Amino acid sequence: MAPRFAPKEPITLDPPKNTLFTLEELSKYDGVSNPLIYVAVNGTVFDVSRQAKVYGPGGSYNVFAGKDGSRGLAKSSLKLEEAVADITGLGEGELTVLNDWFSYFSQRYNVVGKVVTTSKI
Repeated sequence: MAPRFAPKEPITLDPPKNTLFTLEELSKYDGVSNPLIYVAVNGTVFDVSRQAKVYGPGGSYNVFAGKDGSRGLAKSSLKLEEAVADITGLGEGELTVLNDWFSYFSQRYNVVGKVVTTSKI
C-alpha cells in the first residue's frame, strides 16, 4: 500500500541540501524577484518551482511563496497574515494537519535547506 500522501506518479527527488536561509533570504525565492520558488514547512525549505502555476504569482498557494508558512498550512488558511512560521498556540489537530503538509511536501519536492532564526549564518 502506498504511503498516505504519496504522489500518483513516482517522483525522483535529489538528496536533501543543507543550505541555511534566514527568513529575509527565503523571501527572495517568491517566483517574482527570482524564478525559483521556495516554500518552507516547519523550517525545512522545499523547491516548489516546478509547480509555479500553484505557488507562483497568481497561483492558489502563492501566499506561501518565499515564506515559512507553517501556521497558515496548519490552519488551512490562505490569509497573508497567517503565512508565517510561528506555530505557537496551535492545537493538536492543527499540528497534525501541519505534519500532513510536511509529509506531502517531502514526497513531492526537493529539500534545499533549512530556515535559521538568526542572521548569523
